[in-house]
Amino acid sequence: MMTGPAWSQKLRDEIGKAVIGQNAVVERLLVALLANGHVLLEGMPGLAKTLLIKSLGTALGVQFERIQFTPDLLPSDVVGTMIFQPKNGEFTAHRGPIFANLVLADEINRAPAKVQSALLEGMQERQVTIGGQTHPLPKPFFVMATQNPVEQEGTYPLPEAQTDRFLFKLIVEYPTAEEESSMMQRWGQVTKQPSLVAASSGEELLALRAQVDAIHLSPAVQGYILAVVRGTRALAERNTGAKRYLNFGASPRASLALYQAGRALAWLRGQDYLSPSLVQELAPDVLRHRIGLTYEAEAEEITPDAIVSQVLERTPVPAQA
Repeated sequence: MMTGPAWSQKLRDEIGKAVIGQNAVVERLLVALLANGHVLLEGMPGLAKTLLIKSLGTALGVQFERIQFTPDLLPSDVVGTMIFQPKNGEFTAHRGPIFANLVLADEINRAPAKVQSALLEGMQERQVTIGGQTHPLPKPFFVMATQNPVEQEGTYPLPEAQTDRFLFKLIVEYPTAEEESSMMQRWGQVTKQPSLVAASSGEELLALRAQVDAIHLSPAVQGYILAVVRGTRALAERNTGAKRYLNFGASPRASLALYQAGRALAWLRGQDYLSPSLVQELAPDVLRHRIGLTYEAEAEEITPDAIVSQVLERTPVPAQA
């Protein structure tokens, strides 16, 4: 039987042929695959976000499609459209690039609202509507999106309803000096570009989820997850008397995300139960895009991660997991 550390290592080894570093991000992507969740990656240009997702698709051995989001993109460019067939005089559905196992939505915040709404149905319902007919998406199905945090000209901020559909929002940081030096040595010669092969499959991924579902989660840890998520809502209440830093707290999807992702991370690390420490580790990635900062918080340069840290400090940790 495949164990979590063994499955993780074989995929990491394959992805590592093309991507140097980003170990924490890679682990979160694997957690999202096991938890059946979508991921939003945010980082400066040139940090290999697109390469990372493409390499993950190759290593996983699934069908991969990339959609470059632009302001003139249409919903039909994503989900497909109806094509007239002159031979029989009928319209048939032409499926768009969303009909893949792993869809890279590159620079997702550059597309207008009507494209976002078309993508939203696929993310939430795992289906799309073309010409009034509903078409199921393949299994497994994931959307992994990237966005640039600094270049805001010509962009459309993602609506809260859509960001809430992402299991994680991951911040991709700059590499270390040693990693950047290794990049120059590996990528400096054009003739030595790495070639990746499939180390797993979509069928194997679907089968492994049964093992993730078997991870034990005690009532105490379940209560801890609820306390953390509801703690963000308490900060948004207007009757606290203290200065408000949140307009709204995390939705129930945050509780489900911590529940599902926590068990997936425990399985990946070879543990048979979910501990409070893993919940604390995942909390920033699950919550940072699900809480709304007030103008006062932004003026004081308070970040969502700082709010999450504050909630974790105030929430009692259960003595027994």
